Amino acid sequence: MTPAGTARAGDPERSTLDKAADENFPVAPFFLPRAWRADLMAVYGFARLVDDIGDGDLAPGGADARLLGVSPEEADDRLLLLDAFEADLRRVFDATPSHPLLRRLQPTVRRAGLTPEPFLGLIAANRQDQLVKRYETYDDLVAYCELSANPVGRLVLSVTGTSTPERVRRSDAVCTALQIVEHLQDVAEDLGRDRIYLPAEDMKRFHVQEADLATATAGASVRALVAYEAERARNLLNEGTPLVGSVHGRLRLLLAGFVAGGRAAIRAIAAAEYDVLSGPPKPGKIQLLREVGVTLRGEG
Repeated sequence: MTPAGTARAGDPERSTLDKAADENFPVAPFFLPRAWRADLMAVYGFARLVDDIGDGDLAPGGADARLLGVSPEEADDRLLLLDAFEADLRRVFDATPSHPLLRRLQPTVRRAGLTPEPFLGLIAANRQDQLVKRYETYDDLVAYCELSANPVGRLVLSVTGTSTPERVRRSDAVCTALQIVEHLQDVAEDLGRDRIYLPAEDMKRFHVQEADLATATAGASVRALVAYEAERARNLLNEGTPLVGSVHGRLRLLLAGFVAGGRAAIRAIAAAEYDVLSGPPKPGKIQLLREVGVTLRGEG
């Protein structure tokens, strides 16, 4: 490990926030007002940390567990860590939290009048990940995305003061699509964690067995299944895209970036001929910028 990496390992806040650069979509781009950038990074820090707890991907050294009051002997117990994280989250609303990422979140919660519900949804999704490893139907998967993804979009609308029922509906479609796309990119990684987010009923329809997902490259049946799920995600993105045109200014550009990130990722998956097993297909920056332009022009 390099000295810089060692420093990050000892700084759980920085090591978590640095992961924003690896996302499919811009988290808090430079063109936004400074207050919005700070608030969006605070929300991202929460969402990223709860996912890292659920995936067992915390920074080495156990600093996060110590901050949450969990002993080193219990630091591998993800459900216990999630319980401790929820307890610290609740202190955001009525006291002083212990974890620096939650202390960073507290001014955002107060400034935007945020409620605990979307944050609790993200924690519930990660609890579910510890207990539910397979999803029988597409509807089951969408219900999971309502916990694991949709709260993030709702928080973005709340932070920017633009939440309405119609925008929330469109945002939910975009966020569910982005989650499905991420699942498609990460089929091999998720399988390594004994998780499959491809609906079992669809696997049966395309004659895909779990063993087919453990190969170095995807066979024809797996590719057909991934193409089918990618089209579902594309349709959801199209359903949610009017959200972009419902707002103005720099927020419109931000939301276009979210939609474009999903579209570019789907194009990258298609360019890989739907072989997501040889490595997660990722879009390049030029493709992402191209998709931003398409989205801002209102093209499909």
